[in-house]
Amino acid sequence: MSMGTYTPRPGAAPLPRMIAAQTVFETKMLLRNGEQLLLTVVIPALLLVLFSSVDIIDTGAGPAVDFLAPGVLALAVMSTAFTGQAIATGFERRYGVLKLLGTSPLPRWALMTAKTLSVLVTEVLQVVLLTAIAFGLGWSPHGSPFAVLLLLVLGTAAFSGLGLLMAGTLRAEATLAAANLVFLLLLVGGGVIVPLDEFPDAVRSVLGLLPISALSDGLRDVLQQGGAMPWGALGVLAAWAVLGLGAAARFFRWE
Repeated sequence: MSMGTYTPRPGAAPLPRMIAAQTVFETKMLLRNGEQLLLTVVIPALLLVLFSSVDIIDTGAGPAVDFLAPGVLALAVMSTAFTGQAIATGFERRYGVLKLLGTSPLPRWALMTAKTLSVLVTEVLQVVLLTAIAFGLGWSPHGSPFAVLLLLVLGTAAFSGLGLLMAGTLRAEATLAAANLVFLLLLVGGGVIVPLDEFPDAVRSVLGLLPISALSDGLRDVLQQGGAMPWGALGVLAAWAVLGLGAAARFFRWE
């Protein structure tokens, strides 16, 4: 029996395969991080259950869960695409992981693509879990699934750009503090739990331009009110996505 002849094939794997492998790796790292799971899954779920079950905040007519579920979905997108991604990428940059990956056959734009795909995979899991909890609490959503999908995708792009911009320009410790602070501030003032109508007119007009407000209000227009395509909210999110991703691409430092 003769031995076979094997010819080496040096070189990088096909680009789609490299991106897929990096996406799987990024997703596993994210799901194995207990702190990130607390931020992206546990806190939104607890907020949804708590404020839907206890009459603490006036959410208007109808069941509280009808108001809260869209806002918590928006919070889940922000926690993953912005807060979680900013912190993880900031420390990868500090420890030289990004610099090392930048020398691999995987192009830098492909690495960022893999990170974005990892965010999307995590968000799918979040949406499924939170939707199941909301249905258990009596949620009755309305509206177009396509409009919801478009809002979530643009919201992800907007928050991803801002998260990468923060991670690529600030020190890791500063990113950790700033990302958590922004998360808490937008949780309170972004229309997630507290309706924007509770704020003074001058403040409400400014808060309405924030990406979290646009995303939560747009989701409520569709899922709670059964409205048509929320073009105003989509426009705000698109503007933040262009500004955030453009600034991240321009100012991101790999070292």
